[in-house]
Amino acid sequence: MEAKTQVVARLGSRRKSKAQHPKAKAADNKLVSLLLAFSVTFSKLSPLFLPFIQHSQNADTRLNYITSPPPPPPPPIHSNAIASRNPHYFIRTSILTPDQISKTFINHQLTQRLALAMALHSTAFCFTGAVSSYSHSSVKLGTHPTIKASSPLPRLNVRVKALPGDGLPETKETRESPLVVCFGEMLIDFVPTVSGLSLAESPAFKKAPGGAPANVAVGIARLGGSSAFIGKVGADEFGYMLADILKENNVNGAGMRFDPGARTALAFVTLRSDGEREFMFYRNPSADMLLQEAELDLSLITKAKIFHYGSISLITEPCKSAHIAAAKAAKDAGVVLSYDPNLRLPLWPSADKAREGILSIWETADIIKISEEEISFLTQGEDPYDDAVVYKLFHANLKLLLVTEGPDGCRYYTKDFSGRVQGLKVEAVDATGAGDAFVAGILSQLSTDFSLLQKEDQLRDALRFANACGALTVMERGAIPALPTREAVLNAIHAPVS
Repeated sequence: MEAKTQVVARLGSRRKSKAQHPKAKAADNKLVSLLLAFSVTFSKLSPLFLPFIQHSQNADTRLNYITSPPPPPPPPIHSNAIASRNPHYFIRTSILTPDQISKTFINHQLTQRLALAMALHSTAFCFTGAVSSYSHSSVKLGTHPTIKASSPLPRLNVRVKALPGDGLPETKETRESPLVVCFGEMLIDFVPTVSGLSLAESPAFKKAPGGAPANVAVGIARLGGSSAFIGKVGADEFGYMLADILKENNVNGAGMRFDPGARTALAFVTLRSDGEREFMFYRNPSADMLLQEAELDLSLITKAKIFHYGSISLITEPCKSAHIAAAKAAKDAGVVLSYDPNLRLPLWPSADKAREGILSIWETADIIKISEEEISFLTQGEDPYDDAVVYKLFHANLKLLLVTEGPDGCRYYTKDFSGRVQGLKVEAVDATGAGDAFVAGILSQLSTDFSLLQKEDQLRDALRFANACGALTVMERGAIPALPTREAVLNAIHAPVS
């Protein structure tokens, strides 16, 4: 016992004397400096190391980074940014892999802690302080290295931009399908839960995403095609919801903009007993009216196969100038222009202004889809079923003019032939979005084969497909929620719905 006490005393004396020795103290300081230098170096090289740090197969050892909003960044300069006017639009929560973190940004403090933890493992040193929560066994090396933390890892303030198709599987169809870019408005439709009542009499309304160009974009994607949307919504919960809906449906949203000073447009829709609609809009002004030419994603427009639009974006500035500039860029790039006037008289200052505005861009379009009511309106009351009247609207550069007739199908007119294709008879619940579903159906076919315009039999088959798209859409309430898949359309064609 006495000998043991002497040994301990002697060791204590040596430690004390060593700690007091200047050279020993300098050596200790040098060691600390080296380790700190290693930490900083590793933080800079961490993108090279992090890809080798993988998720553990055990769910308890995964690194789940729960996100929370950081302070708003300054507005981005590049007009192609998904949130050029609203830097706050991001996915609210996300679980990131280390590889994804290395591709976005790395929390510097976490990087240093990882560096020191790895240093501890490799050198068998023991420290106390900032990295004491990482034990010697915190880093396991092997075929599938993982990181295990004995205490919770720091929560990163990470927000990830909602990029088009992010988180959705890329299919062979969407990868190879030609792009159809849709330009214009996206809004919220409030549809009565009971048909045949006025707005005041309706007991409740169902919220449904809508807006004709956006409906077409989603419709094409539902059918297996490739589509994109360009337009503006408010920097509000409805705007964020609409952006999420595009993303969920695999629509490219790179051209979507967010306005912090205006709300997303709303439309209350009354459903008559026959399923037809009457509208009351809330736009004073709404964000879609404020899209500016400088906010256009021209690269997205010029790489499209088809550029589709309506007339509502022509009503007010600055959206009118943005619309004209976008269509010109598409035309100059050789993109086919598709036009659905989508007449909404309550939004125009007057009927004459509506007629003038709709016809102002008529002769630039390659494909036009109109309804019977729109023919009567544009020709100031002439018979929409008279082919001679319809041909008054057929201009020299037009490749295809389509006239939709609701449940009766459609008529088609080209320079070489014309005809009618019967529709499917279904029980109509809500006609909202039926025309847009029809447009999505025909554009999804034409975008892959423009030779249909010269082959009447094949064009008729494509229009039969489009008619089925419209018919299936009226069987449910709302536009986007009711848009059918390709499988549903083919099933309806081969086994008509009764």
